[in-house]
Amino acid sequence: MRVLIFMLLLMIKSGIYAQCNYYYLQNNKTVTMAMYDRKGNQDGKYVYKVSGVTKAGGTTSAKVKSEVFDKKGKSLGGGAGTMQCKSGQLLIDMKMMMNPQQTQQFKNAEVDGKGAFMEYPSSLSVGEALSDANFNMDMKAESGLIANVSIDITNRKVEAKEKITTPAGSWDAYKITYDSKMVMNMGIAIPMKIQMTEWFVPDFGVVKSMSKWGTQELISIE
Repeated sequence: MRVLIFMLLLMIKSGIYAQCNYYYLQNNKTVTMAMYDRKGNQDGKYVYKVSGVTKAGGTTSAKVKSEVFDKKGKSLGGGAGTMQCKSGQLLIDMKMMMNPQQTQQFKNAEVDGKGAFMEYPSSLSVGEALSDANFNMDMKAESGLIANVSIDITNRKVEAKEKITTPAGSWDAYKITYDSKMVMNMGIAIPMKIQMTEWFVPDFGVVKSMSKWGTQELISIE
């Protein structure tokens, strides 16, 4: 009986971890997303570097550093966050959604804020409404400049299931739409509202996203 229980627990544990194959959780991988303007011309890229993947208590976690480059290869800034997977559910650190160009002057800042994640369930269905997400953080730069950044993600909905192809491959992906609002307050609040569409592959990740400003798509995992 003890052997049977042990085997069942092992199968359950293996099954949980087997559902956490997202590219943000592949240790020592470099993930590149190309950015295209509204005319379809590539004008930069995001590069994510994954490290420190750990597994404990049914949760897989990874440290992810991001850096954005312009079309000439010049770095425009970067950030860092922690990605997680719990029982197949992906949790994306919302710090990774901050605009590096807006926050570059705060790269060595003192930070006070609670970690917040945007959730992607392990299974999706067309027509499903997904959970909202929000993030709030205070920052103090070395110069003494103080700012508050907030991000609100609302009205997330699974619109369709579609075949998506990028330079990195082809997938059956779920088309998800949502509203994003980012406010940076440095004495004067500067809001940025945008409607987003993204294509998400369960147990893999977001392979493409689009807004009125342009498109991002996965081009390589090395």
